[in-house]
Amino acid sequence: MIPSIVQQINQGQRFLVVAHAGPDGDAIGSTLGLAQALSQMGKDVVALNVDGVPDTFAFLNGADQLATSINPESFFDVAFVLDAGALERVGVAVREHCQTLINIDHHPHSDFGDICYLDTAASATGAMIYRLLRACDFDLKVDVAESLYTAILSDTGSFRYSNADPEAFAIAGELVAMGIDTWKIASRLYESQPAQRMKLLALVLATLDISPCGKFASVAMTTDMLKAAGARVEDTDGFINYPRAVDGVEVAVFFRQIDEKKTKVGFRSRGLIDVGGFSRQLGGGGHHNASGVTIDAPFVQVCERVTHLLRQHFTD
Repeated sequence: MIPSIVQQINQGQRFLVVAHAGPDGDAIGSTLGLAQALSQMGKDVVALNVDGVPDTFAFLNGADQLATSINPESFFDVAFVLDAGALERVGVAVREHCQTLINIDHHPHSDFGDICYLDTAASATGAMIYRLLRACDFDLKVDVAESLYTAILSDTGSFRYSNADPEAFAIAGELVAMGIDTWKIASRLYESQPAQRMKLLALVLATLDISPCGKFASVAMTTDMLKAAGARVEDTDGFINYPRAVDGVEVAVFFRQIDEKKTKVGFRSRGLIDVGGFSRQLGGGGHHNASGVTIDAPFVQVCERVTHLLRQHFTD
């Protein structure tokens, strides 16, 4: 797929770069890294995310230029959709605004696009963008390197997760050698937490529920908690890692109430259990180790349904 994408980059002039809504570090880092690189190649580029840039990643170069909507009259030679899993997750009608749609992703079952560059073994979409830029013989600058390093650092959990493979470390080493400030990035990601996030975390941790078998655990957040803490949804990033950190837990769940009739469920696995399968049973998707689904049902009902599903799995 890479030579085909390089050809599209060489031939095109107007590019759109977009990732999934509710962006994480990989989505934002990949978007900004590719958008900046294309711009430095002399291309006309619009980087977009319907939910904007979370404060955690606002330090990245180009973050202040990220658009949150498409001009209805805009049309692009190529639209890159990154890290999305499914086209509808980007939140905009990308297909209507481009001649060629290129999907770059490491989520399984992500099979859309005129060109689909899919590698489920990749540590992060940012690593795939790095491969692509190297194939373009692009001379990476520090700002691009910083974005791609952030993408890989985020999606590997600071190189703690099982997807932190030799390539992830090799790419990170090359990016560090370019002169990026690793402490600045780590500090902004992990050592600069807003007060409202910590208040919300205290409320969420109070809901910690460990199953009788000890194999799965959950935390939950209602809209009332969010309001009481004065927090935003983006402040919940990483909360699911707390139940997963409990000794003996194989699957962690984060229940998040969206409104009275809609609930989002996130799953994380230590590696033995394919939580992507749980999400697909419920209408969602994701990886072996990380997945999620939004269910059109009340909060309590969803919590009971998912808990029953997990109990069945661990008692069969």
